[in-house]
This record gives sequence, C-alpha cells and structure tokens, in this order.
Amino acid sequence: MLEYLMNHLLSFMIFLPVAGIPLVMLIPSERKTAIRAVAAVFSGLPLLLGFLLYRAYNPSNVALQMEEHFVWISTFNIEYFVAVDGISISMVILTVLISFIACIASFGIEKSIRGYFAMFLLLETGMIGVFCALDMFLFYVFWELMLLPMYFLIGVWGGPRKEYAAIKFFLYTLFGSVLMLLAIIALYFNSNPTVLVDGTPAAHTFNMIKLMVENDFSLAGPILGFAFPKIIFIALFIGFSIKIPMFPFHTWLPDAHVEAPTPISVILAGILLKMGVYGILRVNYMILPEATQWAAPAMAIFGVINMVYGAFVCMAQKDLKKLIAYSSISHMGFCLLAMSAFTDQGISGCVLQMWNHGIISPMLFLIAGVVYDRAHHREIEKFGGLAQSMPEYAALTGLAFMASLGLPGLAGFISEALCFLGAFPVFRVLTIISASAVVITAAYYLWTMQRMFLGKLNEKYKDMEGLKWRERLTLYPLGVIIVIMGFFPMPILDMINPTLFWLMTTLRGAA
Repeated sequence: MLEYLMNHLLSFMIFLPVAGIPLVMLIPSERKTAIRAVAAVFSGLPLLLGFLLYRAYNPSNVALQMEEHFVWISTFNIEYFVAVDGISISMVILTVLISFIACIASFGIEKSIRGYFAMFLLLETGMIGVFCALDMFLFYVFWELMLLPMYFLIGVWGGPRKEYAAIKFFLYTLFGSVLMLLAIIALYFNSNPTVLVDGTPAAHTFNMIKLMVENDFSLAGPILGFAFPKIIFIALFIGFSIKIPMFPFHTWLPDAHVEAPTPISVILAGILLKMGVYGILRVNYMILPEATQWAAPAMAIFGVINMVYGAFVCMAQKDLKKLIAYSSISHMGFCLLAMSAFTDQGISGCVLQMWNHGIISPMLFLIAGVVYDRAHHREIEKFGGLAQSMPEYAALTGLAFMASLGLPGLAGFISEALCFLGAFPVFRVLTIISASAVVITAAYYLWTMQRMFLGKLNEKYKDMEGLKWRERLTLYPLGVIIVIMGFFPMPILDMINPTLFWLMTTLRGAA
C-alpha cells in the first residue's frame, strides 16, 4: 500500500481536494461544523502527503522525481505527465501548506458554506496541478481550472464591490490565458516530430521536456522563423506577468485583494502570484532559452519598476489591505530582477523569495482580516494605540511587518539579499535604483505601525477582543516559519539549488 502511495504521490496530492467536493455537497447545509471538518480533512491530507514528498525528494538529483507519465489523449499526443524537481518542489509544499491554513481561516465564513468549500477545494486541486504538470496541455487545463472557482470566491463571498473585482480578475486572467493558449498551440505545431524506424513521423508534442530539445522554429518559415521564438516568448511572458502581477498588468490585484474574503486573499498572495514567476521559469526559460536571454534586460527593468512603483504607492494607501496588496507587487519585483541576471545567486534568491513571500504575505492578510472582523473597516488612520488593547495582535503584526521589510534574522532578509547579490554583477545601476524600494518599504510599514498601534488609544477600540483560537492556529505557524527561515533557510535552498544551478548553466550555454 505504501509503495502504491509513493508511486502515485503527486496524483493523490492533486486530486484529494476535489475528491472531497461530493462529500461537502452531500452534508446538509445546516451542519456547518461537519462541512468545515470535511473540507479541513481533504485540504489537510495533501499537506500530510507534502511531508512525505519532502522526505522522499532527493535534492542532489537534478532529474525529475515522483514521475507519473502516461498517454491521456492519444490523437493529439497529450499526456498526463506530472513530476517535481528543484523548480517546483518548494512551490508544491508551499501550496499545500497555505491552502490548509486558508481552509482553517475559512471557518469564519457563514454564507453558503457548502458552495464556498466546494469552490475552495477545486481551486486547491488546480493550484497543485499547475506546479506538477509537465505537459503543456495539462498545465493549461490546471491553469484555467483555477479561474472559475476564484471568480466565484471573490464574486459571491467578497466585499461591497465584489462583482467588479471578480469580473476584472476574470478578464485580465482570461486575456493572458488566450495569449498563452496561442503560444502553446504554436509550440505544439513547431515541435520537431521524432522519426520512427519505419520512417513515419510521430505526432507533435506538448511534453515540456521534449519541447526543450525538439523545437524546430524553421517550420515557421524563413522570415517568421527568425522572430518566432521571440513572439512566443512575449505571448507567454504577458500571460504569466499578469499573474505576477507585473506593471502595467497589475491593476486587477488591489481590487481583487480588497474585495476578496481574507482566506482567498491569503491564497492570492501566497500562491497565485507565484505561478507567474514559476511559469516563466518552467516554460520560457526551459523551452525558449535564446529568447529569454534576449528579453532579460527588459525583464529586469520591469522588475525594478514593480519594486519602486509598488513601494511608493504603498505610502499613499489608507486601507491596510490595499497597502499589503501593493506591497506584494513590490516584493514580486525582486523575483523579476534576480531571475533576469542568470546568476546562481539570482535564481536561488528568486525562488527563495517566492517561498518567503508566500509565507509572509498570507500572515499579513490574516492580520488585516483580524482587525476587519472586529472594527468592520481597515482604515489605518482610524485606529490608534491598539498595542494597549491587543498586545498579542500588535506583536504578531510587528513580526510580519519586520519580515516583509527585510529585517535581518527574519525570512524576508535572506531572499532579498540573495536577489541583490545575484543581480548586482549584471545590472548594477538597476540594482542600486531598486535598493531604494527597501528604504521606502521600511518607511510605510513603520508609519503604519505608528498610526495603528502607538500613541493614544482610540476609546472606541479599548475593549476590542483579542485573538481567537482559530486566528492563533493560522498566525503562529506562519510566524514560526518566518523566524526559522530567517536563521536557517537551508531546508529550502538545499532542495532547490541543484536543479536551479543546472538550469542557469544551460541558459548561459545558450547565450
């Protein structure tokens, strides 16, 4: 039984959440505790399997691991192909961890909870699938699978402007998905069919590993063939950059975050934003290395714009949740800048930043949700002196703020330092400019702390309720991980570095 489980570990992790949907829907709607318990079990099981995955994964082996591979749709040579390597392993573990924490945070949802948890579990299956899929068609199916549940989770269970935010998210993401689909189809028809023994060419392929070596761009013609890889790169890059979100495709994110319920903001910031950077690493970098080298300076510039622009916009925010949303835009710029340098430190810092931001930003949004549940607003200026009435909450907020601004000894520092170390030898001026974002980040977080927690206590909130058990259950694990990762990031770095360094060697060889 254990051998069977290990042979199909990724499939169990992917499809266990969606297997819980029929059970959730069969429970009577008035039995809310039972519905929450079932959802927690089917979200928690992938987390338990994630521990098995971590123990079984061999970091010294740069090849694919936990591979499951068979023909899905033979007519078009579409395969069910899932596996993990150093590019994806940390993201799979992050996804199952944050999904379970968001599921616990969702226990406060009271409206139509059967539908809510059904959509939540479907979303989790799509997210895990994206990080495991190595067939382009399968990757796209999982990518699109996330779109529908996220649309409803924002549009039905969101805030006052939920319909506007949901439609905006849907349209932005759909635009990027259409570009991705066109690029995927083009790659499929320009894959170089392997000639069999009898001389019959095999079908074109969606297999990402084969596409690394079997792309024949001359099939596009003598003129278009020269520009074809660059055109495909741009189409894919725009699709992925909308998810990051990269300036100027970022405007959907603040609206989605502000209107989404707190657990869905946790998913958005903790996991969905990482899919953009992951997609660029998995598809653009591996399949289109020459075009990636060509686009690197532009990617670095956009990364710096994200960092500095996002930080300045945070200074102007009065809504705590919107401030955290724009801070995510700024922090994802670190990944773009670092990955553009093609250095070992840069790519390592990029993926570590994805992990660390995936831990810090969910904690920040959970913190925003705590105060909103009590005060029913998030206006920073309307608070004051909360440290006197909510000292535990103030301490956890300070920890998350300090981690996000990159205080040494906490998780955010080491990944940002690696990003700068990797980018500086290649983009010195851009790195110096981007460093200003660190100063601005410290300024807006410290200013927010001052306005919310210091000074005279607002009498309106002198009896504000302290943290509940459910809130502690979601906040404290993230806080512990932030502290541990600040002093000892090697559990993640040791997993990701061998594959990432191999990828960088391959890319530099393609230059």
